[in-house]
Amino acid sequence: MLLESLDAQNFRNLNGKLICGESLNIIFGENGQGKTNWLEAIYLLATTKSFKTARLQEAIRFGEELAIVRGTIKQSAEIHRNLQVALQGNTKILSLNNKKETITRFLGELHTIIFNSDELEIVRGTPEARRKFLDGGIVSIYPPFVQTLADYNRVVRQKNSLLQSAQDSGFSLEKTAELLEPWNEQLIQLAARIHKARIRYVERLNEALEKKLFGREEVSIRYASSLEGKGDLSDYAALLAERLNLRVQAELAAGYSLIGTHRDDLDILFDGHDLRKYGSSGQQRSALLILQLATLSVYHQQNQEYPLFLLDDIDAELDYKRIGQLLEFLQDKTQTFVTTSKESFVEKFGANAAIFNIENGAAQTL
Repeated sequence: MLLESLDAQNFRNLNGKLICGESLNIIFGENGQGKTNWLEAIYLLATTKSFKTARLQEAIRFGEELAIVRGTIKQSAEIHRNLQVALQGNTKILSLNNKKETITRFLGELHTIIFNSDELEIVRGTPEARRKFLDGGIVSIYPPFVQTLADYNRVVRQKNSLLQSAQDSGFSLEKTAELLEPWNEQLIQLAARIHKARIRYVERLNEALEKKLFGREEVSIRYASSLEGKGDLSDYAALLAERLNLRVQAELAAGYSLIGTHRDDLDILFDGHDLRKYGSSGQQRSALLILQLATLSVYHQQNQEYPLFLLDDIDAELDYKRIGQLLEFLQDKTQTFVTTSKESFVEKFGANAAIFNIENGAAQTL
């Protein structure tokens, strides 16, 4: 998989085109010129989302009504595809080869992995960030999983609304349990699929981990179900049903759902110790990269091709030694895009790279 070209119109401050190199692409320029915006445009084309905002209308240039990001990808010597994401107000229009496409089909065309300061939430932040990391990886190798997640989140929202109404109306425990039953049946079915997919994905990540890529410490991960210690996890659906029946009173008192895969976590360990609590900043950065490289490997095993790797402000997060080790690992594997404001980075790593100088959102090839 290669991104051959990228064209942006009224997306943030971007207007113009990148003709991308097949290996390392260095996006260079002073701060505030739009380097990260080019990475965001690539990410949008792959995921239909932004890594900078949940409100895509904020990415439309001020005073304009429409923003467009287009890209040409090469899947093989014979197969080239044109992708487009158009943003107009709150509307997002996806096109493949100039025809409107569904999100499930669109998500199977281009995949990216991004390393930036926000992604460090995976190793140092909330369980939600780690669940999102797992689910994103699963979607990358099995795009229909995005519908399972959407259906599950819808059920949880509906159940929460019901619990809040029951609490406000003073419903009895028996009436609440009766009203919850159809939602819990759906929740059990969907949660069992999510649990199974996450368990298998974590197994595949562990098999792919380059555990000591950046140092002596060994990285390992473990899926941590919120139902651990509550019964037989090998029959997850039955255990979940049992816990839901037992916890009706607690859920009614709380006013929201307390049981399900939305309460699970991912343990990330350095030499057996909880990285979030005991890891240094350098260890956390290294562990995140090791996890992302494992994601890259699992994707390759599934699809016989590599995703794009995006690294924002790379030399602010990693020293040159780690950068050198990383780029050496990525060489001949993936098309890589990095942003930097330092000429020393370009001098050290730019010998065989495509280099773009960014000024006011426009890219000039150096």
